[in-house]
Amino acid sequence: MTILQTITPVTHDLGQFEVRRVLPSAQKRMVGPFIFVDQFDPAHLAPGEGMGVRPHPHINLATVTWLFDGEYAGAIEHRDSLGTFATIRPGQVNLMTAGSGIVHSERSPQAERDRGPSFYGMQTWLALPDGREEIDPAFESRTDLPLVEGGGASARVIMGTLWGQSAQTTQYAATIYADIVLDAGGSLPIDADADERAVMLVGGSASIDGVQLGLYELAVLAPGATMRLASESGARVMLLGGEAFTTRRYAWWNFVSSSRERIEQAKDDWNNHRFPLVPGDEHERIEIPEKPLTQA
Repeated sequence: MTILQTITPVTHDLGQFEVRRVLPSAQKRMVGPFIFVDQFDPAHLAPGEGMGVRPHPHINLATVTWLFDGEYAGAIEHRDSLGTFATIRPGQVNLMTAGSGIVHSERSPQAERDRGPSFYGMQTWLALPDGREEIDPAFESRTDLPLVEGGGASARVIMGTLWGQSAQTTQYAATIYADIVLDAGGSLPIDADADERAVMLVGGSASIDGVQLGLYELAVLAPGATMRLASESGARVMLLGGEAFTTRRYAWWNFVSSSRERIEQAKDDWNNHRFPLVPGDEHERIEIPEKPLTQA
C-alpha cells in the first residue's frame, strides 16, 4: 500500500483568503515532528487589504513559514518579542523557535497593501523533542537552500537531507521538508529514509506510484518504500515528515507541549500579561478564544 491514509483539510474562510488545515486532525495528530500544517490560498487581495495577525504567544514548538514563488508571490512582515523584524519572501525559510515562550505578529508590508497583496504558501509547526521543549526562543532565516533538479522536476530542500542534498536549517528532531515543482511529464523518487512521510498537492495534478493525489489533501505514505511522484500536466507538491515522536504532544490554541499542565500555565501567563511584548507592535494582541480552532 502506497498511501496509508488521506486527510481532508478543514477550510477556514478568513474573508480575504482561505486557510486549509490538515494537522492536527481526528485521524492523525502528527507526521514526524509536524503537528500543525496550514496551507493558505493562492489569492490576490484588493488594494488596502492584507494580512494582519496581531501579537500572539507560542510555547514548546517551532514555526516554519514558507511562501511560494510565481504568480501569487507575496511577502509577510514578521516581528517577535526577541526584537526580530524580518520580511518573509518566497525562497526564504523562516524558523521561529518558541521554546520557553515567544510572542509574534504577522502583517502584510505597507507596499503590498497599497497595490493589493498576494498570498500562497505554508505555515507549519514542529513539536520540540523531549528534553528540548523549554529551550531559549530563537529566530532564523535562510535562503541558502539546496535545489535538486532532474527528470522534469525541481525540489527545494527546506529542512533535512533529501536526494543527497542537505539544508542547513536548524533541526531539533530529524526533519524532512521540501517544495517540489513538477513540469508536465516530470517525476522524481521520494526517499524512504524518514520514519514518517506525507505529501500535499498544493497546485496542479500529480500521482504517487500511480495513485492520484487530491488537491490540498495530506497523503500519509507507507514507511520504508521508495516511491515515485509524477505529473502529466505539471504540479506543486510539499513533502514533509521525519522522526516519529514516542511521547504524546498536546495542542491547544497556539500552545504545544508534552504536558497539559504546561499549556494551562501558558494560558494563565498570557491572560495575565506575563509574556514579553513585541517591539514595534506592542499595542495590540489576540486574546485567548473560548473555543480555539486547534485542539488535539
